[in-house]
Amino acid sequence: MPSAHKALFVLEDRPTPVPGAGQLLVKIYAAALNLVDTPIQQTGFVVHLYSFTAVPGSDGAGVVEAIDKDVEGWAKGDRVRAVMHGFWTADRGTLQQYAISDAIRTASRIPDDMSFEQASTIPLALGTASIGLYRARGIGLTPPWQGGTGKYTCQPILTLGGSSSVAIQLAKLFGFSPIITTASKSNEAYCRTAGATDVIDYHDVPCANLPAAVVKITSAPFKVIFAATAQEDCQRAGWSILAPGGDMVVTLPPLVGKSGKRSEADSRRRIVFMNGNINMPPTQDFGTAMYKALPKGAIKADIHLKKSLPNDIKICGYNLAGAFTGLESLAGGVSATKLVVLPHGT
Repeated sequence: MPSAHKALFVLEDRPTPVPGAGQLLVKIYAAALNLVDTPIQQTGFVVHLYSFTAVPGSDGAGVVEAIDKDVEGWAKGDRVRAVMHGFWTADRGTLQQYAISDAIRTASRIPDDMSFEQASTIPLALGTASIGLYRARGIGLTPPWQGGTGKYTCQPILTLGGSSSVAIQLAKLFGFSPIITTASKSNEAYCRTAGATDVIDYHDVPCANLPAAVVKITSAPFKVIFAATAQEDCQRAGWSILAPGGDMVVTLPPLVGKSGKRSEADSRRRIVFMNGNINMPPTQDFGTAMYKALPKGAIKADIHLKKSLPNDIKICGYNLAGAFTGLESLAGGVSATKLVVLPHGT
């Protein structure tokens, strides 16, 4: 029996979900595609551990359509954004017109000057960066809602794949400096707006030469590296730059080191593989605390949450069929742009 097979995505009608205890029903006006959607389509990655038939899609933004009777603090018509998946049940996938979200882990209301399309690109990226950087099973930095703002002043950080800007914005909030990132020349201004102090063009500086390029910027030891890339040579370059006892967060399966473990052979360095799903049992408490902090301003409005640096967006479909085109583009490679599907059209 093969260990993997190509998963089939089809478009079909299904019953509209009904919110259960503690849940909201959200009318999805925009659903953002993510890198994880490609292996899900190609191999059934993750989904096969739960249930078929599944509805894909993790990021969504829309309007509260219905509310469980015991839920407080929400009203029908509220504009919201959320990571909805948790157990890969069909009712939670965002690539449909209506989906279920847990009220306590639904992100703050969308500001009036932010579109559904922009809002839909935030939750999973925020969750991934936050879980990797803050949570104890991540690398355990002190989160902003516990006094972490500015705590890491004058410590350098390297992010591999700067067009994934959330980690840069969080690093700025922490006080890290310099904030060095890799990106193409065309995305340099975007990265600097997010908070990067130095941008290394990966077209000019191949991964093998990255350590030498970083040393020209600072000789300080790197205790934290955030890698939003699946390229083995880039992960290896980051691993070689990481100081003894340091941590490297990867958002895709690690190709270097031993995930989650420190060893003397690796100079006590550790690589941590994280995803941004705040609805899974191990991350629910963290996700609840993070979203509870948002309305209180514990995570400031200038970092991709309220009035934040918006992602560049490309609409890949004015109906759910656009997801097929979007996934083809995603598999071919997309940089500094989020692909968004509009399940209800314009």
